[in-house]
Amino acid sequence: MTANAILQILIYLTLLMILAWPLGRTMARVYGNDLPVWMGWLSPMERGIYRFCGIRPDEEMSWPRYAVSVLIFNLLGLLTLYLLQRTQAWLPFNPQAMANVSPDSAFNTAVSFVSNTNWQGYSGETTMSYLTQMLGLTVQNFVSAATGMAVLAALMRAFTRREDQGIGNFWVDMTRSTLYILLPLSLILSLALVGQGVVQSFEPYRTVQLMQPVDYEIPSTTSDGQPLKDDAGHPITEKKTATEQVIALGPAASQVAIKQLGTNGGGFFNVNSAHPLENPTPLSNLLEMLSILLIPAALCFTFGRYVKDDRQGVAILAAMTIVFVALLALCVGAEQSGNPLFQRLGLDTAASEQAPGGNMEGKEVRFGIVNSALWATATTAASNGSVNAMHDSFTPLGGLVPMWLMQLGEVIFGGVGSGLYGMIVFALLGVFVSGLMIGRTPEYLGKKIEAFEMKMASVAILVPCLAVLLGTAVAVVTEAGRAGIANPGIHGFSEILYAFSSAGNNNGSAFAGLSANTPFYNTMLGIAMLLARYWVIIPVLAIAGSLTAKKSIPPSVGTLPTHTPLFVAVLIGTVIVVGALTFLPALALGPIVEHVHMISGR
Repeated sequence: MTANAILQILIYLTLLMILAWPLGRTMARVYGNDLPVWMGWLSPMERGIYRFCGIRPDEEMSWPRYAVSVLIFNLLGLLTLYLLQRTQAWLPFNPQAMANVSPDSAFNTAVSFVSNTNWQGYSGETTMSYLTQMLGLTVQNFVSAATGMAVLAALMRAFTRREDQGIGNFWVDMTRSTLYILLPLSLILSLALVGQGVVQSFEPYRTVQLMQPVDYEIPSTTSDGQPLKDDAGHPITEKKTATEQVIALGPAASQVAIKQLGTNGGGFFNVNSAHPLENPTPLSNLLEMLSILLIPAALCFTFGRYVKDDRQGVAILAAMTIVFVALLALCVGAEQSGNPLFQRLGLDTAASEQAPGGNMEGKEVRFGIVNSALWATATTAASNGSVNAMHDSFTPLGGLVPMWLMQLGEVIFGGVGSGLYGMIVFALLGVFVSGLMIGRTPEYLGKKIEAFEMKMASVAILVPCLAVLLGTAVAVVTEAGRAGIANPGIHGFSEILYAFSSAGNNNGSAFAGLSANTPFYNTMLGIAMLLARYWVIIPVLAIAGSLTAKKSIPPSVGTLPTHTPLFVAVLIGTVIVVGALTFLPALALGPIVEHVHMISGR
């Protein structure tokens, strides 16, 4: 990496930690029912919500009841969003007269936004009305993020309670996550983004004159839409000249803010945060990148403060950061190295002396390689999935980094709430294995880790892996799956593997080149998203219920300290080993062999 790249990364990480520490302490007070004085003006609104919805905030829930509440609330959100898409043509706030969304695409999108995945098989500015974007997608950005934070709150509570049955109240946890954390932060960020030029409007799209006409060709077709060909079988085209361009507008800034802060990632526009009206300046780019990891990083401090041992949160944050920085260095280095095939084939002999080097394909010139690679690494370390560059255009190793970060289980920072509770599951696995090695009952934060917790942890870790590998296998052996591949061969396999890695870990980013808006992919990816979200949430809540009912055990000579560098190494090793054993064979068939072909001149 260059000195400039190292400096940019250091500035980013420094700002992230400076902002995460006070936010983490504030969130600990929110979940601990100890609101800061300056938040008190929101308390009447919170009480009003409880009265209106008939919620008793002091009522405790057992883990099965908490889980049922999560599932019912998310099911209602899924149905509402599906119906909204299927009827948007007849609803208001649709100035472009967008048609109703097809059943399979509406199902996929509803599952995607409810599960905090925000996979998009459609183009936002040509598919969704303003009402659908606001009332459907933006609302789900808030409540799906709040759901993950609520589940984390229940798990944190389990470590502080002794021989109890209740793990909290889902409705209270979700309301507080939304009202005291997500809404204020989103308001601040959306105003900052509007100040940078992110569009926020209800006006119809505008047609503007181009400064310079653009000539292009389109295929000629018959009256029934079939392409015309000449005697040699080549397509016949006709020349056109474009003098106008339609500029898509809409209430984008409000959705961009929560899509980043809530690690949702769904773009208002098709090209996501590479769009100049969604991410117009270097400052907006920095603010959005910080927002992606802000709450996941801050929740580590929240965890330490909540369990009354700040070192526990710092240890988990250190493990996340070490893996993140290592893979970020690999991604930036791969992109700055570029493609050696150009030099070998003599394609850039003259140009290479003037060009700065590196792989700029698929990247915005205004952001460059470092900010593009940093965004790609951050968005896949978190379960965000927004992009400011096309991951499909990265070098093989550069593209491997975001793919493997997702395959690690979205626990290197991860989604808001979901990343930390996923990492705690790996921590339980790490102390269990360590306990077996020294012949003692494993313990974590004073709670014995026994067979039930390990069964639930295994389900939470393995089900997303199953969704990825099984979905990829089905896609590559069926005609419907192969029909979506635009780049046959090694890279085509990587595109499919990336798609299911993204859906199977609730990320939402994609390699371009795979036509995924088909009944096959909409259905298969939707199923993968459901498995990855709820077959992790339910086991985590089961673990919370089990730990809540247990006694707290004081540390002894044989207890493995879980705040030391040794434990950080154990935790990193657990995550890496599970990810490598599960996905290395698949990666070897995709980006790894593609890299070997590239450096060998093929």
